[in-house]
Amino acid sequence: MNDAHAAPTRLYHNPRCSKSRGALELLHERGVEPAVIAYLESPPDAAELRDLLTLLGIDARGLLRSGEDEYRQLGLDDASLSEDALIEAMIRHPRLIERPIFVHRGRAVIGRPPERVLELL
Repeated sequence: MNDAHAAPTRLYHNPRCSKSRGALELLHERGVEPAVIAYLESPPDAAELRDLLTLLGIDARGLLRSGEDEYRQLGLDDASLSEDALIEAMIRHPRLIERPIFVHRGRAVIGRPPERVLELL
């Protein structure tokens, strides 16, 4: 699914994350049934991540979870790292990808707090 603009309503979801579960519950309460993407099991490829970044209107650093062990181990706080290097790190270590990400009608939002997903409805 490399064309995020034409893709269906979806939620990049980690079922172990309370924020991700909360976002999915809010959507269900409003009758929205997004395609749920378990991104830890099926990480997005580089093209899909780039599409998501475009929809979110942020750079790769804005999608990184800086509190994860991998962030420190990989030295991702290095400001000289390129977008490509950060995207590659997220592909190889999907736990680094901020969650949840809700995509709806050609727009996207990071559901932190979970209520942010409602902005796209």
